[in-house]
Amino acid sequence: MKLRFLLLYLVIIFIATSVVLPFKANAASSDILVNMNPANPAPNDNVDITLSSYAYNLDSVLISWSANGKNALSGIGKKSFSVNAPAAGSETDVVATISLPDGEVQTRMVIRPSVMVLLWQADDSYVPPFYKGKALPSPESEVKVVAMPEIKSGSQIVDQNNMVYIWKQNDTNSQDSSGYGKNSFVYTSDYLDSSNTIDVVATTTDQKYSSEATLDIGTYQPKIVFYKNNKNMGTLWEQALLDGHRVVGDETIQAAPYFISPGDIRIPILNWNWSINDSGVAIAGFQQNLMPLKLQPGVSGTSKIDLQIRNSDKIFENVSKEINVQF
Repeated sequence: MKLRFLLLYLVIIFIATSVVLPFKANAASSDILVNMNPANPAPNDNVDITLSSYAYNLDSVLISWSANGKNALSGIGKKSFSVNAPAAGSETDVVATISLPDGEVQTRMVIRPSVMVLLWQADDSYVPPFYKGKALPSPESEVKVVAMPEIKSGSQIVDQNNMVYIWKQNDTNSQDSSGYGKNSFVYTSDYLDSSNTIDVVATTTDQKYSSEATLDIGTYQPKIVFYKNNKNMGTLWEQALLDGHRVVGDETIQAAPYFISPGDIRIPILNWNWSINDSGVAIAGFQQNLMPLKLQPGVSGTSKIDLQIRNSDKIFENVSKEINVQF
């Protein structure tokens, strides 16, 4: 009886022990994780490839690398490999062979370089005529970004309208703006953000080729610049008025509110408040950006001219400027 009890006890111990013994199936390529940086390289970019695994210690095994069938690197724990991306339209076939205790595993990566250009514009930002610079986005203004990928499949360039686009703004996916043929993205700049980071990935419908790009777009405060408006020559854009400007005869000061929204400053949602020496001045007509000055004979001195512009539809869209004029 004791012998039977002892045998039963030993069997129970054996069963209980066998349950907790580690078990590992044969090695598979799915046990090896691959990180490629950059994920979508441009032609001739340096590409860093790193292997990792939750199932095996790759620091203690032999890893061999080849590029386009040619041996390039081999050694214990060689988890990282660098290679230059080929020219556009070409491929580089990279194979990592990992000699694991459970068997040999191969991981294959195909590097297909591509080019992506991102263009952007502030759709409703004002700049004066003949301004050679770029209209910049101010708080709550609308910005449009256009993706122009150049992906070669052999000798042919893939039509950018036949790709799938995934857009992100500040690391947040924009599902409504993403999809087939959606190569443009429109957003409204937030008054709390000094800039916006826009990411896009363009992929061919067969998912064989892809390209990505990132763009940081700053948000700028509007600014007012004063110019002299001459009745014969028009606005003298080549010379802004400086503080202490001397008025000679009757003059008209013209205000240019750079980067304010909307782009057409004649739209009545902009409220123009002029004052001279803190006394409000009403401007007649629709050209609220013009302040006529008429000198009185025998009077000289200095006056402070102040302008405040507010957008009645966007509470954070406002700007002010003052200038002292001598007469």
